[in-house]
Amino acid sequence: MSALPASVTGDLIQAVYFAAALLFIIGLKRMSSPKGARGGIIWAGVGMLIAGLVTFLWPGMHNDILILTAIFVGGLAAWWSGKRVPMTAMPQMVALYNGMGGGAAAAIACQELVRGHPFAPAPVVLAVIGALIGAVSFSGSLIAFAKLQGLIKKSLRYRGQQIVNFLVLLATVVVGAWMIALRGDAPMQLVIAFFALALAFGVLVTIPIGGADMPVVISLYNACTGLAVAFEGFVLGNAAMIIAGMVVGAAGTLLTQLMAKAMNRSLANVLFSNFGESAAQGGTIAGSLKPIDAADAGVMIAYAEKVIVVPGYGMAVAQAQHKIWELCQLLIDRGVTVRFAIHPVAGRMPGHMNVLLAEAGVPYDLIGDLDEINAEFDTTDVALIIGANDVVNPVARTDKSSPIYGMPILNADRAKNVIVIKRGQGAGFSGIENALFYLDNTRMLYGDAQKAAAELIQAVKAG
Repeated sequence: MSALPASVTGDLIQAVYFAAALLFIIGLKRMSSPKGARGGIIWAGVGMLIAGLVTFLWPGMHNDILILTAIFVGGLAAWWSGKRVPMTAMPQMVALYNGMGGGAAAAIACQELVRGHPFAPAPVVLAVIGALIGAVSFSGSLIAFAKLQGLIKKSLRYRGQQIVNFLVLLATVVVGAWMIALRGDAPMQLVIAFFALALAFGVLVTIPIGGADMPVVISLYNACTGLAVAFEGFVLGNAAMIIAGMVVGAAGTLLTQLMAKAMNRSLANVLFSNFGESAAQGGTIAGSLKPIDAADAGVMIAYAEKVIVVPGYGMAVAQAQHKIWELCQLLIDRGVTVRFAIHPVAGRMPGHMNVLLAEAGVPYDLIGDLDEINAEFDTTDVALIIGANDVVNPVARTDKSSPIYGMPILNADRAKNVIVIKRGQGAGFSGIENALFYLDNTRMLYGDAQKAAAELIQAVKAG
């Protein structure tokens, strides 16, 4: 407990919270650019550190040992998982950590609601809304984690599913309104019923969503977690929670809109349609798959003037980013112009491919997003596709019967030659056959991406 007067201590804490919030904003701003992302994480981390430390000065603060124990255990778990979890598993770790944030906000709301003291009308409304959003984000993120981790291999769908989901949500809202009417003096049984319904709704709304839609789902729950934290910040009168939660919520909302736009689908379509698990195939694809060996593919790219590399989840699975960059360095040394093309929904989470390429040391100025690089495919000698599928599927432009029709894609098919590194002949994660693979200018290099890249390196050196 602080030796300073309570009013002075409170002012000091709020001032430090404000400074921490500024550090959060600066950190998030720097994270918007790959060049500043690492520094942005440090800035935000410092903000979180000082906000956590100054909280111990709060008048009437107690349970210090329990708080410090929780911080130690959580920090140790985060350090261990950060060191041990491979980049291929990063999407599910992000989903899990995001769920923990929503769960923490819901736990704060639960604590306030069961304390048994009267609320003013506004705080109890915010507490209930934050509890609902946080609980849904928690259970929904856990389902997303289980799907990406392979613990849940099939999406559960049944007739009348949306009606059941609506009724569960309606029941949750009714119980929440009842607690609001009681001004926070609700019996324990009512609080338990509310959280049970909210958690169930998070599970029910996420369980039918297929794996191909997980990038949008993860960013949506990220936004929900931020909003929940902001609402609970209002309840506690904590400026740092309010500002940090609003910033995270706004960023998550913008990212969700970006991801949905990149798939040419509304958020409602992502949440309530059946696409993403076993999408129906559109029209019949003409042509045949034409394999190529590494030696011939190596010669093709070695003597090209311009090569655009399009990475996908297959590169992440094979952990081939380092070999791919080694290959590209060889090409650059030969005078070949090399660029990397990133689609917003490539991989299993927003920015997945950017993180992998940054890990391999690829310079940021060689990486272009869809809008920046699409026009360059027309003047490209070879488009090298590494484990990408839907984001380069030309049926999105031509086949109205395809589930991905209208989705903006990378125009890899417009390159003079296309080489696709792929583990096998099966369809991609969404179950849609890729017409790009059957075009006359496309050749298939089958095998693990890391092994194929190593063979291409040897071919380029030999050439």
